[in-house]
Amino acid sequence: MRKKIIAGNWKMHKTVAEAIALASGIVDSYKPKRVEVVIAPPFTALYKVAEVIRDTHVRLAAQNMFHEPEGAYTGEVSPIMLKDIGVEYVIIGHSERRKYFGETDTTVNLKVKSALKHNLIPIVCVGETLDEREHGITMDVVRRQILGAFTDITADAFEHIVIAYEPVWAIGTGKVATPEQAVEVHRFIREVLRNELNVEAENVPILYGGSIKPNNIESLIKEPDIDGGLVGGASLRVDQFVEIVKISDRIVGGN
Repeated sequence: MRKKIIAGNWKMHKTVAEAIALASGIVDSYKPKRVEVVIAPPFTALYKVAEVIRDTHVRLAAQNMFHEPEGAYTGEVSPIMLKDIGVEYVIIGHSERRKYFGETDTTVNLKVKSALKHNLIPIVCVGETLDEREHGITMDVVRRQILGAFTDITADAFEHIVIAYEPVWAIGTGKVATPEQAVEVHRFIREVLRNELNVEAENVPILYGGSIKPNNIESLIKEPDIDGGLVGGASLRVDQFVEIVKISDRIVGGN
């Protein structure tokens, strides 16, 4: 069975003290039986949050990384630095990175390779803009992003890869893809993995991201091809994030 994951991307929110409080609340509120919980604080809070969640059910992610292990790259953070403080996952290719910071399929590919080399699990983001969806090229965009992100990645490496489908038009807008829209793309991603990359696609977790909240997670997580969520705004509140985890845990358990 594929791993089920609820990951919280805190983006550029929370001071160190606020991050400690949020992480502590998540740890103390609920321990799921079937769902893995991952949180991605900002870089400034990673070390302290790592201390809070050590030896708990919560796993630590970074929101980005540079592909080189070290060097003269002012302002960047390397995979070795992340591993050193207890990071296990790293979000790569988020649409905001692509939009605001010039991320491309090529740079995403370099980061994926580097993450795998340094035993980090990449959560690789793909998804179309509203304009691309309205022009009927969603699948073309997603296929390009998948093939670009995973160029020269061996099939067995996918045992340590997570994919997140995030329609850009649903991120932070309050709009959510219908379960039917999300499932269509999730199934298409598995087809690309299976038919073009020769990957055991049924073993790869594919998360949905885009304005996930407690009132819509159930309709998404109950779909067999949706393996969890990459949660944005709702991950910044203990009550909302924990409720998403609880609902997911219950649905995955068949209740």
